[in-house]
Amino acid sequence: MDDSNYDEFGNYIGPELASSSEEEEEEEERETSGLQYNEGQRETEATMDVEEEDEETSSDEYGTRQQPMAMVRRVDALKQQSQIVLHEDKKYYPDAEEVFGPGVEALVQEEDTQPLSEPIIAPVKVRKFQVSEEDEMPETSYSKEFMVDLLGYPAMTRNLVFAGHLHHGKTALVDLLVASTHTWPEWEKMAPIATPTTKMPKPNDKAFGYTDVHQLERLRGIGLKAMPISMVAQDVKGKSYVLNIMDAPGHANFIDEAIASMRLADGLVLVVDAVEGVMATTERTISAAVREGLAITLVVSKVDRLIMELKLPPADAYYKLKLTIEEVNNAIAACPAADPSMRVSPELGNVCFASASFGWCFSLESFACKYVEQWDMPVQPRDLAKRLWGDIYYHPVRRTFLRKRAQDVKEAKRSFVHFVLEPLYKIFAHVAGEDEPELRPVLESLGINLRKADYALDVRSLLRKTLCQFFGPPTGFVGMCVGHVKSPLENAIQKTERLYTGSMDSAAALAMRSCDADGPLVISAVKQYPSSDASAFYVLGRIFSGTLNSGQSVRVLGEGFMPGDDEDMALATVPDTWIHCSRYKIPVSGLSAGSWVLMGGVDSSIGKTATIVDTRAPEDDLAVVRPLHFPISSVMKIAVEPVVPIELPKMLSGLRKIGKTYPLAQTRVEESGEHVLLGTGELYLDCIMHDLRCMYSEIEIKVADPVVAFRETVSETSALKVYGDSPNGKNRLTIISEPLDQGVAEDIESGEVSLNWPTRKVGQFFESNYNWDILAGRSIWAFGPGDNGPNMLSDDTIPSETDKTRLRGVRDAIKQGFQWATREGPLCDEPMRNTRFRILNADLAETAIHRGGGQIIPAARRVCYSSFLTAEPRLMEPVNYVEIQAPADCVSAVYTVLGRRRGHVTHDTPKPGSPMYTIKALIPTIDSCGFETDLRSYTHGQAFCQQYFDHWQIVPGDPLDKDTVLRPLEPSSGQQLARDFMLKTRRRKGLGDDVSIDKFVDDPALREIIASLSQ
Repeated sequence: MDDSNYDEFGNYIGPELASSSEEEEEEEERETSGLQYNEGQRETEATMDVEEEDEETSSDEYGTRQQPMAMVRRVDALKQQSQIVLHEDKKYYPDAEEVFGPGVEALVQEEDTQPLSEPIIAPVKVRKFQVSEEDEMPETSYSKEFMVDLLGYPAMTRNLVFAGHLHHGKTALVDLLVASTHTWPEWEKMAPIATPTTKMPKPNDKAFGYTDVHQLERLRGIGLKAMPISMVAQDVKGKSYVLNIMDAPGHANFIDEAIASMRLADGLVLVVDAVEGVMATTERTISAAVREGLAITLVVSKVDRLIMELKLPPADAYYKLKLTIEEVNNAIAACPAADPSMRVSPELGNVCFASASFGWCFSLESFACKYVEQWDMPVQPRDLAKRLWGDIYYHPVRRTFLRKRAQDVKEAKRSFVHFVLEPLYKIFAHVAGEDEPELRPVLESLGINLRKADYALDVRSLLRKTLCQFFGPPTGFVGMCVGHVKSPLENAIQKTERLYTGSMDSAAALAMRSCDADGPLVISAVKQYPSSDASAFYVLGRIFSGTLNSGQSVRVLGEGFMPGDDEDMALATVPDTWIHCSRYKIPVSGLSAGSWVLMGGVDSSIGKTATIVDTRAPEDDLAVVRPLHFPISSVMKIAVEPVVPIELPKMLSGLRKIGKTYPLAQTRVEESGEHVLLGTGELYLDCIMHDLRCMYSEIEIKVADPVVAFRETVSETSALKVYGDSPNGKNRLTIISEPLDQGVAEDIESGEVSLNWPTRKVGQFFESNYNWDILAGRSIWAFGPGDNGPNMLSDDTIPSETDKTRLRGVRDAIKQGFQWATREGPLCDEPMRNTRFRILNADLAETAIHRGGGQIIPAARRVCYSSFLTAEPRLMEPVNYVEIQAPADCVSAVYTVLGRRRGHVTHDTPKPGSPMYTIKALIPTIDSCGFETDLRSYTHGQAFCQQYFDHWQIVPGDPLDKDTVLRPLEPSSGQQLARDFMLKTRRRKGLGDDVSIDKFVDDPALREIIASLSQ
């Protein structure tokens, strides 16, 4: 730096410097001069090119005339290339039309309207909620055409339902049958497990549960839906039969699935765990099968647990098996309609022993066949099988069978222990305890040839391969079903008489009784299954008569169809028919009587069940197959609503689909506008909500806390005769109410008595069972609500006081008012129960126009309410039966949990042959929510319970007692419960707190009398 240019303060005092603006101007001048030079150079070059062009085209006159114009165009193009383009006119990217072609719509939005939670490009959503093999059907040991042809012979078909308690091995037994007839590599590679106790790594893992196709079933490890499968299997003699099997769930909440399956079947295969024995669901399954008239066969499953878990010696294992079989026989004998011929026993041939997880199942006859074939014995296998059970001993010296133990041979053993259990125990011991060099010769002596790689497997896998080869396919099970379950042809008469509501002399009934494939078409449709993407429904039914072909037009008769009334009838066309095999469907052109058929295109007009008939059948002869009857009620309910109110139609559509797939699911709309779902228990409702959210509506849904359904009843006879007037004041009805005798309501609900019977028969029923007067039984007008409601309306008028002709003329109107009143009681709009209404007098108008339905129906309803409120009304709540299995050291904790929830123990006993205790108890349903979780917390997961609705009981306290003090935010107890339940229910439904008889009674004098009686 030159210091002479700066003063002492650092200020610049030197010569003037060029400014920045001047520098910029100089730079612009240089750029301009350069640009002009470039343009001039380009023009010179262009001029030279044009001159060269002129020289080349000088001979052509036309080209000579076009030279000036070509030169001008070239100069213009050069000017356009050198033009300065403004920013707003520049084009950086091609537009949509240049990229995608003409006709593309371009949308321009000023702001982003897509939420951040949604991707810009959403991935392709694959809707698949089931495990299926629809792309390629699995290979089978038989051809599909052979099975379809065999279905044309009903005598060669057996329709079966597999049912029993939870985790007793029903689905594992189906897996064993599938593995013996299908190519199923996943099952062969999987290590045998009795029950999947943990979640599988993949929901669609195909290694177990061939009939567990729903994604929720595979995640939870339990069956939730009854699934069908058809296959061809051989018996002991090698004869082929078609087995149509329904695998029913074992959870207590899903007993409706088992009952719906029994409608399709001719026989029950009862599966019972060898260790746990008969449980709560087992007893209910037996009771339902006896009511349906099904033949009962028994499979004692999980026999391996006696060997590997309990480690019982063979003699003790025999006693345990015998005890399990006797428990089943006691449960059958306890049913009212049981027959001694239903007894099960191994020597009768209707009992099999199995360990499905280890791949074996045998009957005594199939085990005897192995001895006969191995030793070439000159006896029939059936004769030998009769000597392999019971108190029959084998003398090893004489080599004879004895009825009593021989005195000279102390080591004489029962024949079942000697010939069956001991060889089985020895195989288990050798496989589990020896290595390949010692094990191979032993197995080869039994005809079991394994690969060298098989001996390196773990013990359980090696046991499965060994026992699968030793026992072979389950021919003994097939022989048991063929010998003790009637074919559709043999069982057609019994099935028709039990289920068909039409005349037994009609053409349809005659064809059903003979299982005629050429007769009128009659199909009982009882189940509906969603497609893999839940977009459509398929209907499963049993063909009782006739033949169903693809493309055939049919009539769909609903449950409420009545001859002469077309309201519950619809016409439909069946576009496709299949044989349903759980994971895959076999398309067929048609199926005949005795078969199960899966139909498409007819679900739109079916609610729960339906009867499908041919369109050519005369309308006068049309009748339905009796609807399903369930021994339990849907008593637990939840209120649902969409998070986004505009999505309400989607939720309603999903609720309609839920009603199709769950037999006992009910949907109601309360007066407050809330939508209420009713189910049998917590798990049932939880599965419904999963399907509703994920499969059918695909929206977010809010759920209220679960509550229960109540019933209203009376505890005394009405204090006085209560009358009610019609709106025009020209008709008066006098009615009193009283409680029904104990057991009458249950008989009405179960169908033990019906008003469709002749009047004489109804009177005889009540006279013989309840000691009623014969006239009292004949004077019954109606049951309500519905045809099988647990309330009664009877005519107790005297001809000298009442005009019977006029009374009979308004009978239907009075019955409608009675049905209305019993469907919505006065306490909290809940149905009535166990109440009898008696008409004592009827003062009716002389002219018919003054005693029409508009006058009589509301009058009958009002007088039913007033008589009900004067008869000490009470509230009834549902009570659950609970069966708990727990170790001995957890019993006290079980008592503690039950005591906190108003429950009490009815039975407490140890389970013979196991270290477990069985505790039976009763607990109010309203207090059962969360009971199972609470129980497991107190017992550290050692207790396991099953619970289901058992009966109704009166809630303690008077619901109309206004002196009862209810403290907010404090639980009620004792005599406060009835009032508390009533008020909370009324408030939830949007009703007022006050329940007064004044609004049902018009006479002021009568009001004063009622008020004085209440005081």
